[in-house]
Amino acid sequence: MDRIQYNDGYKYQLKQDYALSVPLKPAARFDSDFLQLETDGRLLIKQGYAWDGPSGPTIDTLNFMRGSLVHDALYQLMREDCLDHIQDRAVADQLLRAICIADGMWRLRAWWVYQGVRWFGNPYADPACKRRPIWAPK
Repeated sequence: MDRIQYNDGYKYQLKQDYALSVPLKPAARFDSDFLQLETDGRLLIKQGYAWDGPSGPTIDTLNFMRGSLVHDALYQLMREDCLDHIQDRAVADQLLRAICIADGMWRLRAWWVYQGVRWFGNPYADPACKRRPIWAPK
């Protein structure tokens, strides 16, 4: 029988590469099919990268999309052991807040978003929380 293997939980897919400098610098360069992080903090999120957008009790607004993309990529790099999920998570969460404010989000909402990821984000950055592939049909 033919089967497919996939991951669930994604809503959006990046249509072109996106690069920025982040204040997180890994000990070694990381390069995968969809993410690249240089030792100087240059992050490249490659075309085709899929992410779930803003999480939690929130609305997917334009001023939240870029922040959610970068934040999800950084959390994935923590799950991949490229970044330390204990030491680096606070910086990733602060960067999410800063990007959202730069993109026009009200500071009060950005503060609320930041509080949400600080309170509830740790399991999603933990390397033990890697997404398991799903097979269909069983």
